[in-house]
Amino acid sequence: MPSRPVLRFAPSPNGRLHLGHAYSALFTWSVAETLGGVALLRIEDIDAQRCKPEFDVGIREDLAWLGLSWPEPVLRQSTRFEAYAEAAGRLREMGLVYPCFCTRKQVAERATGTDPDGAPLYPGTCRHLPAQQRADRLAQRYPYQWRLLTDKALALTGPLTVTSFDIKGNLAERPAEPQKWGDAVIVRKDTPTSYHLAVTVDDAFQGVTHVTRGMDLYHATDLHRLLQALLSLPAPLYCHHELVVDEGDIKLAKSRGSKSLADLRDAGWTGEDVRARLGFAKPG
Repeated sequence: MPSRPVLRFAPSPNGRLHLGHAYSALFTWSVAETLGGVALLRIEDIDAQRCKPEFDVGIREDLAWLGLSWPEPVLRQSTRFEAYAEAAGRLREMGLVYPCFCTRKQVAERATGTDPDGAPLYPGTCRHLPAQQRADRLAQRYPYQWRLLTDKALALTGPLTVTSFDIKGNLAERPAEPQKWGDAVIVRKDTPTSYHLAVTVDDAFQGVTHVTRGMDLYHATDLHRLLQALLSLPAPLYCHHELVVDEGDIKLAKSRGSKSLADLRDAGWTGEDVRARLGFAKPG
């Protein structure tokens, strides 16, 4: 167990940071300071097509502009594919995953509802494929991803809980409900892991004790808690903070072209202006 709390801020270098990222980073460093811990920077760059070196550089520039610092070296997930493959292999050995050959269109057409993110809920089509048909598709090199047999996994672990914390040190437990995700993707077709698997493995590897992140990842925590139990990994404490929204009450996002910190800097903002705007102004 680490001698002091360990937190992390883990952006993806697939675009420039915006005010929402700034809030999350400042929140994380603020909590680390309050707890007497350390905040790590982790670069989550498993998506080789969208992640770019210039955005990696931009992340560091923006965080330094906000007055933040972090220990080196910084962990890059693109260097950790072997560790993710080992974790996925353990799940396969336990008989808890299966190959899924469905396209996104097929999943949407056959969905039985939506998952906590609002995406089509996978109906389990490929988990019912006859063994020979599955073997034939694998032999013919059909593109596939690995999905978790969530019900079987839960039967193995039994009921799970998520422990949350606040900056005053209060703890609270709630039931984890990973079944809401259905048979979630654990290894993607185009990447030898998934966000869910990589973040779970890396939090344990880095000794993260306290996870701070936005409310948009509140339900994902339940799936991560299941993976931690299956892989015998420690479970951090969690704190999900509010999201920064625009004038239309919609959360900021790179995909929506939300104004970046670099844009604000070019417009004359200072790092202190951003800190004050988000409620993290330095005293004095």
